[in-house]
Amino acid sequence: MKTPRLLTIAAISAGLAFGVAQAKEKKHEEENINASDVPEAVQKAAEKETKGASIVRWEKEGSAYEAVVSKDGKEWGYKFSASGKMLGKHSEASEKGEKGEKY
Repeated sequence: MKTPRLLTIAAISAGLAFGVAQAKEKKHEEENINASDVPEAVQKAAEKETKGASIVRWEKEGSAYEAVVSKDGKEWGYKFSASGKMLGKHSEASEKGEKGEKY
C-alpha cells in the first residue's frame, strides 16, 4: 500500500520540478530579428541611449526588444518595451554565463 503512494508522490514531484525548470527556460527565449522589424519608437530610443555606439544586432524577447551594442570591446544589451521605454541594460557576457557586469 505504501509503495504505490510513494511512486505516485515521486512522479508528481518530478513532473512539477520539470514544469518549473521548463518555465524558467522559456523566460529567456530570444529571437534575432532585422532592424526593419523593430518599431520606430524603439529604434529612436536605442539611438538615444546607446549614444551613437554601433548596434550589432536586434533581439526580441517576448514583447520586449533588445539592442545589442558593441562598446569598448564588450557587448551590451539595452532592453526596451515596444513603446520605446528603456527597461534595462546588461552585459551580454553575464547573460551567456561569462564574467561580466549587470546594471
